[in-house]
Amino acid sequence: MMRIEPFAFAGLPSRVIFGSGTVAQTGAEVARLGRKRALVLSTPNQKADAEALASRLGEAAAGVFAEAAMHTPSKVTERAVAAFEARGADCVVALGGGSTTGLGKAIATRTGADQVVIPTTYAGSEMTDILGETARGEKVTRRDPSILPETVIYDVDLTLTLPVALAVSSGLNAMAHAAEALYARDRNPIITLMAKDAIAALADALPAIVRDSGDRTARAAALYGAWLCGAALGGTSMSLHHKLCHTLGGSFGTPHAETHAILLPHTVGFNAVAMPELLAPVSSALGGTPGVALFNFASSLGAPTRLKDFGLNEADLDRAASIAVANPYWNPRSFDQSSIRSLLADAWEGRRPPC
Repeated sequence: MMRIEPFAFAGLPSRVIFGSGTVAQTGAEVARLGRKRALVLSTPNQKADAEALASRLGEAAAGVFAEAAMHTPSKVTERAVAAFEARGADCVVALGGGSTTGLGKAIATRTGADQVVIPTTYAGSEMTDILGETARGEKVTRRDPSILPETVIYDVDLTLTLPVALAVSSGLNAMAHAAEALYARDRNPIITLMAKDAIAALADALPAIVRDSGDRTARAAALYGAWLCGAALGGTSMSLHHKLCHTLGGSFGTPHAETHAILLPHTVGFNAVAMPELLAPVSSALGGTPGVALFNFASSLGAPTRLKDFGLNEADLDRAASIAVANPYWNPRSFDQSSIRSLLADAWEGRRPPC
């Protein structure tokens, strides 16, 4: 008989709308929240899409702010808040990936604005109350109820043109959320079920997308998996993997999704030594020991596997390891600066993890 340990489960407070063509419900969601003036957010690359959405919102749009940037720089947030206030906005609609979602969160926690998030990648951050912001060359992460979006609209149609390389890297980014949720100190049976289903969904969907980028069924499965991954992370705490990714992204400017994709096999392999049974869903979905399975899976998809390919030099590894251990945090396996340096060296060279 299954043994159930004591746990706490806070529920899933964000409203989720999932399907095809669901972006058409954006205006109704703004109205449901009792808001009247939405500032539409995007990156510069998605400005045209943001403007089209603002046009669809009509009088409910307070304009477009299309300067969202990776790692949520504080200087960009300052400009965005100024635009939010100058245009008389009372909520934000974030259209895009993790960078745009992060900007919406940063505005919301400073102004009390409601958020409607429309993801176009598989980042998963839209389902969390976590915000990572970069200032003075360092990325600082915090959690607060004011950061959690009120509504998330998943529209499969918006992901059909997501380039395969970005689909792969953001999908692996999402899998990292589920993997850490499996061994989180505050895990619970509901989150574990979601994490298992998420990993299985992405394990099937990502290879199908690589084979046929227009496979609508695979795109829907990947987006479903990303939702579950984000919800799993939103219901638990982060450990070594996310700490290292935030260190490299915030202090060295490495690209967010690609950094997650590269580090994931190494951090999971490291922690699998301490808790192999908790990471069994990874082995079940991909075959093999968790770290090796993830490395082989990423390689088969054409995902990046070497930190050296993204501007990080070997001398940076010492500083990164030092930053990563500066502030203590929980992880299922103990570590020190030397062990982190060794892990980063493997990821820098693109070596297959030992387990």
